[in-house]
Amino acid sequence: MVPNGNEVVLLMGPPGAGKGTQAEILSASRNLRQLSTGDILRRNVAEGTDLGITAKAFMDAGDLVPDDLIISMVRSELHGDEGVRVLFDGYPRNPAQARQLDQLLQESGAELTAAIVLEVDFDEVVRRLLQRAQDQGRSDDSEETVRHRLRVYVEQTQPLIDYYGQTGKLVRVNGLGTVEEVSQRVAGVLS
Repeated sequence: MVPNGNEVVLLMGPPGAGKGTQAEILSASRNLRQLSTGDILRRNVAEGTDLGITAKAFMDAGDLVPDDLIISMVRSELHGDEGVRVLFDGYPRNPAQARQLDQLLQESGAELTAAIVLEVDFDEVVRRLLQRAQDQGRSDDSEETVRHRLRVYVEQTQPLIDYYGQTGKLVRVNGLGTVEEVSQRVAGVLS
C-alpha cells in the first residue's frame, strides 16, 4: 500500500476469469471504492449531468464515448475524496486512457499501486463461460462467440498489459483455483 494511505488498484482479466467476484472481495477487504466506467456513464446519463448529456449524444449515435469525456467523469468521481482508495474495474481500456489516468492520479497526489491481471487458461475460460451460459439459459454464448470475445480481449488488452509491464506496475496472478485461493493470491501481491 502507498504510505500516504492512497491505494489505487486496476483489475484486468479475460471474460470468465472471475474479475467481478475478485473485485467485490478486494474492494470490501481493502476498503476500496469500486469504480466501473460503465456504471459511471450510466449514472451520469440517468442523473442528466452535463457530462451525462454529452456522453448520451455519443451513445445515441452509436459512437464510443471519447477518452477525454471518460477521464472527466473519473475526475469528478475522485474529486473531494480524502485520499484515493479505488479499485478500477474495466478502466482504463487502452494505453492512452492509462496515461490520462496516471496524470489524474498524480494531480490527486496518488499513483497506481498495482495493475493486476488474472490469468486463466483460455480453454478453462471457455468451459466456465459455456457452463455459465447453460446455467443462466443464455443461448447467445456459443463456444465460437466466447472464443471471439477472448480474441478481442487479447487484441484490446495486450497493449495495456504491455504498458503496465513497462511501468513496473503489472502483477500477474494465477486465476485458477477456488475463489478463496485466488483472492489470497491477489491479497498477497498487495501486502
